[in-house]
Amino acid sequence: MRRSRPGWAALRNRLVASPRFQAWAARWPLVRRISGHEGTALFGLVSGFVQSQCLAALVEFEIFELLMEDRLDADAVARRRGLPRDRARVLLQAGAALKLLDRRGDGYMTARRGAALMGVPGLTAMISHHAVLYRDLSDPVAFFRGETETELAHFWPYVLGAEGADDAQAARYSALMSDSQGLVADETLHAVRLRGVRHLMDVGGGSGAFLRAVAARYPALDLTLFDLPQVAPVARKALAAHGLDGRIALESGSFRDESLPRGADAISLVRVLYDHGDDTVGALLVRVHDALPPGGRVIVSEPMSGGARPESAGDVYFATYTLAMRTGRARSADEIAAALRAAGFGAVRHRPTTRPFVTSVVEAWKPVSQD
Repeated sequence: MRRSRPGWAALRNRLVASPRFQAWAARWPLVRRISGHEGTALFGLVSGFVQSQCLAALVEFEIFELLMEDRLDADAVARRRGLPRDRARVLLQAGAALKLLDRRGDGYMTARRGAALMGVPGLTAMISHHAVLYRDLSDPVAFFRGETETELAHFWPYVLGAEGADDAQAARYSALMSDSQGLVADETLHAVRLRGVRHLMDVGGGSGAFLRAVAARYPALDLTLFDLPQVAPVARKALAAHGLDGRIALESGSFRDESLPRGADAISLVRVLYDHGDDTVGALLVRVHDALPPGGRVIVSEPMSGGARPESAGDVYFATYTLAMRTGRARSADEIAAALRAAGFGAVRHRPTTRPFVTSVVEAWKPVSQD
């Protein structure tokens, strides 16, 4: 195999990696700003795990709630949360450095960023849940070699189908996903319009959080939720609590093992594909295609990765998370589009969202004519 010449990028890398060059750059006014920015970013990567653990501690000790309306000093926080005084000071100072807390004098109060964190449904529950992921990543070399028996893989047995999940596990999954589904629904419904759709079926819809958002925006739309039989009691209870038990129909089954119900002219797959491997995804999209009438639409909404322009949400967080799950993977919009075309769909469209770290959207249509 012929090797390409190193070119400018290789020369640049050798130069930047030189300690003498770094020392010079830190003093030279024309490049000091760039050098400082890169140094700060690099240290952020090095210290990222410690930062996330400080965040987890702030959540577990309910510091944001305590300081939401009152400014307290470290001693007061230590007393109220049962912390040693010196360790409370370190944690509060870390929160202030991360701009999650605001320090004035000796007092601390929840900052705008911390308040915003509290306002994101399900985010604090996900931060607490990350303890499982952190344990799985304790040996990153073994993890990326595929040698780790990940704990997270046992946390999501629902992906194995109806025989792999019990009622408690299904309820735990549905509750965690439902908490954060509001933002996903907002982004999805901002990116796509359902005008002209008569009947929408949400496959793998959990407790119905996405369909609740659809029902609020499209009151005349017929809605069906399809998920495992173990999820049905959770969904039924959640829909009744929101007064939607008569508005949203429930259908139970496993899309891994059986055909999907017919009758809908649009099917949504919200945070479903990335839970599963390529074979399962391909078979599911064929079932979606079969269930839709000619001209029917499929909407795929989930975090995506692997694109030509890597970004941290999809290519760092979600790609690694799905590796730990050991059943699925985060895909790029192009990969999802290719899978849709392979299943028989056409007119594939990637719909940009305002917050791709929450979700991205791809939709496609079943051709009216199969010629």
